[in-house]
Amino acid sequence: MLKKKNKGNSETPENTTDVKSENGQVDGQEQAAQTEEAPTAEEKFKEELSQANDKYLRLYAEFDNFRRRTSKEREDARKTEGKDIIVALLPVLDDFERALRSMDTVTDVVPVKEGVALIQHKLKNILAQKGLKEMQSIGTTFDPDLHEAITSIPAPTDDMKGKVVDEMEKGYELNEKVVRFAKVIVGA
Repeated sequence: MLKKKNKGNSETPENTTDVKSENGQVDGQEQAAQTEEAPTAEEKFKEELSQANDKYLRLYAEFDNFRRRTSKEREDARKTEGKDIIVALLPVLDDFERALRSMDTVTDVVPVKEGVALIQHKLKNILAQKGLKEMQSIGTTFDPDLHEAITSIPAPTDDMKGKVVDEMEKGYELNEKVVRFAKVIVGA
């Protein structure tokens, strides 16, 4: 508490601004007035803690909403990620349906073979536009990063040893990344 100094004698109790009772306590009215004017340190800390908790809860709720929203957006994107390829393949599906209907009445096989070849060509072009590329395996050196060896046979010539002799299934790359390994027969 602040004390006013008297120029005369500073040790006398009459010189203080606060009136103290016999047990050394400040008068009750003055103490109440002081607590109303200035909050105690404990009250300040409680207020700061309350504000920090409020900020934390709001930030946590905001992050939780962000997490849910991005999760939902990812799920929606996964559901429709192949939409463009499916839409591009629908005309090929229509062509196959027309070919099947025409096979019921056709007596000559040659036009049917030509129609199926055209549909295959159309399908390959659509897939190539989307980034799919066939791997050429026959005659190349066996590479386990690109090929899956089904079996090995004696090489027809010495220069075919360790190379792909035949291909059971073609391999494919999508945008320079292998999506299906070629199933091959290797010369031993």
